[in-house]
Amino acid sequence: MQILPGGTATFLLLLGLLLGAFAVRSALRLSRVLRLVRHGERAEGRCADRRTVDRGPGTERSYVTEYVFAFRTRDGREIEFTDHAPGPFGFAVGAPVRVSYDPVDPAKHATVAGPGAWGPVVMPAVFAVVPGVFAVGLLLGFLALRGWL
Repeated sequence: MQILPGGTATFLLLLGLLLGAFAVRSALRLSRVLRLVRHGERAEGRCADRRTVDRGPGTERSYVTEYVFAFRTRDGREIEFTDHAPGPFGFAVGAPVRVSYDPVDPAKHATVAGPGAWGPVVMPAVFAVVPGVFAVGLLLGFLALRGWL
């Protein structure tokens, strides 16, 4: 009994495409963060809040710590944002941070990546490379099963 039409080949294709999409999304996030670090405006900020967010029932780690950062733009606007994986040890509330941001839309495009906080760079890099390698392997397996390699 086959669950999927095409069996194993279809499974390899679908899983490879799913992992590939995740890897591309992470690579795009990495690109945005690196662009902000290299070309963004800089401001002194602080860790404004540290909160625990419930991911819902049925997840292995049902709670995750989320960090909220705040800074003031050159034109005086107070901006708050969350950043992904700020570092292995996190930040204490009130801790100073260096923020890189896009002056066009600082609330949407800001990061604390840089000296002392490479988590926003490392995590998307890992999530781009590891699933990307698996996606390539699965797609090569699909091509081999179909006889196209």
